[in-house]
Amino acid sequence: MKNTVLRALALGGFAAASLSLSACNSSPTEQKADAIENTADAVRESSDATADAMETKADALDPKMDGKDSAAEKAMDHKADAVRASGEAKADAMDKKADAVRKAGN
Repeated sequence: MKNTVLRALALGGFAAASLSLSACNSSPTEQKADAIENTADAVRESSDATADAMETKADALDPKMDGKDSAAEKAMDHKADAVRASGEAKADAMDKKADAVRKAGN
């Protein structure tokens, strides 16, 4: 969990830095679209990191190496899949919003 938070903070810093660099040569509309895309990337990365951590925890719930997943492990894996899918859906919606901003600005 700690790594997830640190990764999200680092990604947020990267997004802010890339936004400031893109501001040099971009219109306000393009800057806004870039910021939305950077946020979408951060959401995607954060949800993936959270899901990865959940999957690692799921593996620890079933220490047997018998090739069969326990009910607890399966449940945690399903939750991880849901987190990943939700993050991807949010990021995709943000990417579509960025495209709409660009289209409206042209």
